[in-house]
Amino acid sequence: MSDESHPQGRSQARMLRDDEKALLMALLSTHPDFRRFEMTIATGKVSDMLDGSMGSVRFVAPDERSLGVTLVEADYVDSDGVHVSIAINTDDHGELYEVDFWKTDFSPLKQYPRPELAKICDEDGRHPTSPSG
Repeated sequence: MSDESHPQGRSQARMLRDDEKALLMALLSTHPDFRRFEMTIATGKVSDMLDGSMGSVRFVAPDERSLGVTLVEADYVDSDGVHVSIAINTDDHGELYEVDFWKTDFSPLKQYPRPELAKICDEDGRHPTSPSG
């Protein structure tokens, strides 16, 4: 994760948009702890990260916290043909922390990924499956 994905300031907190919820639900649906994240996805607030408009968001929490582990990694090809890496990360307490997008040419995201177009990566970085099947 680059320094650009860590905000130096944050935008105002907001609820997740429907397309963000759908992507999170699809990407996390096969994770063993999926049920524990459903409420955060449904009711949690996020702030947009200062990442050059690549689409990254960080979940808002009342306490100080830091990056934990990556739950899911996925790949997506934006509408302009540029590869986008997606990582859903927890904090150091195991709670949802951020959805980190990295577009390989550092340009803004053109189209938010639809779940069926995001390919979940296995531990070796390959993408054996899409969330919808």
